[in-house]
Amino acid sequence: MITKIRKTIVTCLTMIAVLLTATVVSAAEAAAPGSESYIKVIFAVGAMVGAGIAIGGGAIGAGAGIGNAASGACQAVGRNPGVQGKVMMTMLVGMAMAESIAIYALVVSLVLLYANPYAKFFIAG
Repeated sequence: MITKIRKTIVTCLTMIAVLLTATVVSAAEAAAPGSESYIKVIFAVGAMVGAGIAIGGGAIGAGAGIGNAASGACQAVGRNPGVQGKVMMTMLVGMAMAESIAIYALVVSLVLLYANPYAKFFIAG
């Protein structure tokens, strides 16, 4: 059992390393020789990785929040079916609040990709 988990972890880490390396290599190949420095390429790759982490973390948080809200509502309705209307309304408001986290994460990732405030230090000039 432990060896199976270890193999899975090693496989996932290898896949992540290959994807990150491929991103850097493809970004470096896209730059014309001599026109862009590697600092700009590394900055762009860092922004892409940061955007991916932001949206991934936001999606995980929203999914956990929505699942927790639905679980609690199902348990409450199962114990007392008479309050289904009140529980359903509260659950929907809670799910909307949890989903807003994913929207904020999407905004952060889009800012990192397209309107990065630190880009002027690396790209300009």
